[in-house]
Amino acid sequence: MSEYSIATVKDQLPRIIDRMLDGEPVIITRRGKPVARVVPIEPAVAAQPHKIDLEWLRSVREAASTGVAPTIDTVKAMRDDYRY
Repeated sequence: MSEYSIATVKDQLPRIIDRMLDGEPVIITRRGKPVARVVPIEPAVAAQPHKIDLEWLRSVREAASTGVAPTIDTVKAMRDDYRY
């Protein structure tokens, strides 16, 4: 395990990060006492795409429809009727 003072880390950060990425444990010290441990970030796991239930989406869309005007017209009318 390697210990580096804050001053050393400020001067040699790229080299210390390379050592850490090579598997060497890195501890940062202040006045001889450990204050931080540098560890690599684990790679993020890619989220799996969700399957969309098109029938459910269609039914929700139809249920929300007023049957009179497209949704954009309904929203515009609501906006125009709003009193500030």
